Amino acid sequence: MSRASSYAVDMRLFLLIALTMCAFASNSILNRLAIDSGASDPAGFAVVRVLTGALVLAGLVKLRGGRLTLSNRRRIVGAGSLSLYMIGFSVAYLTLDAGLGALILFGVVQITMFAATSLTGTIPTAKQLAGAGLALGGLAWVLWPSGAIQVDLVGAVLMATAGVGWAIYSLAGRSEPDALEGTAANFVVALPVTAVALLALGDAWQMSVFGYVLAALSGGVTSGLGYALWYRVLPQLVPSTAAVVQLSVPVIAIVAGVILLGETAGPRLVVGAVFVLGGIALAVARPRRG
Repeated sequence: MSRASSYAVDMRLFLLIALTMCAFASNSILNRLAIDSGASDPAGFAVVRVLTGALVLAGLVKLRGGRLTLSNRRRIVGAGSLSLYMIGFSVAYLTLDAGLGALILFGVVQITMFAATSLTGTIPTAKQLAGAGLALGGLAWVLWPSGAIQVDLVGAVLMATAGVGWAIYSLAGRSEPDALEGTAANFVVALPVTAVALLALGDAWQMSVFGYVLAALSGGVTSGLGYALWYRVLPQLVPSTAAVVQLSVPVIAIVAGVILLGETAGPRLVVGAVFVLGGIALAVARPRRG
């Protein structure tokens, strides 16, 4: 492959990853907008999110002439880990600060995916570890709560469980033969498990029309299509790289919150964002060929 062709492939992959991370960050924005405005409760938002994701993805598969395979080993791992993530994430945020929850989530995702990489024989390089540490440190600088820290143990355990679930979901995507069909099947199988668990653990169903719209947008577009896109790019990434690039999601969400929701930003965000992006660049940069 020529240098120009290689550059074009790398740029295309970079753009797909950037689009996927923006979709993930949009989920956070939509969730915060729905919950903070009182338009939805966390459990209801999550159930509608999975439902609309399943409907949109299954519809796209049918329009494409494909079929959903709901009973194989991939669904046990994919749908099971997706349910674990959705349940842990939704219930944990009932007691956790948003920033601390995101820090626990992405820290556990990174640790789990790095551990899985090492167990499969692909030990992360010193540069990847340094970049991951730098990015995680920058994220901690941005998200660490000010003042006294009160961490609910149950919430922290649930968010850590969600992180393990998302890490497994990401690792499973590397072997998925069809990104769209695999994601659709995962959503369909995860729907009843997630719905029963969240409705049993959550508060009474409280959603306005605006809440339904936000949850449907999150499920059908930024979750469903975003996760399908994630499954498409994952086979082209080693797990350590996939883990590190996701540390950009909270920073993108915070910047988007400043632009779209009128939230405030200060030097702490700017400095932390520089460390996160610099760490990601260090971890994913390829060595120059002589």
